[in-house]
Amino acid sequence: MNKDLEQAKALLENNEEYTCAACRAGESFASEEHGVRPLMRWLNEGTDLSGASAADRIVGKAAAFLYVLLGVRTVYAPLMSVPARETLCAHGIEAIADAVVPAIRNRTDTGFCPMESAVWDISDPHEAKAALERKISEMMAKK
Repeated sequence: MNKDLEQAKALLENNEEYTCAACRAGESFASEEHGVRPLMRWLNEGTDLSGASAADRIVGKAAAFLYVLLGVRTVYAPLMSVPARETLCAHGIEAIADAVVPAIRNRTDTGFCPMESAVWDISDPHEAKAALERKISEMMAKK
């Protein structure tokens, strides 16, 4: 395991509030936001994570596409979906997980994660980001 990934994992393990962390050459980024929010924010703000190693609580296919767009080189998660692992590997990103499941469930465990479902049949990261933006807007309109 590389030093950046060890640092990202340590940030996650030592702070229960963090949902994801990314490290590169002594520089670190972390967030307490849930779901794909922190990854979308980093993308939209132009945060440079190229070559970084990331640790995340849960990685589904939606998060995997966003990590591809962020340019990370390694992603670790205690729980990762098969499509997430396949997406990361297809884009040359090392995917490490403690457990791999067929798909990520939603927070109430009544079905699949809406973000994972939104990108299920998509293979292009940019198309995935657009689909996620549409899904997020749709969900916010229902609130």
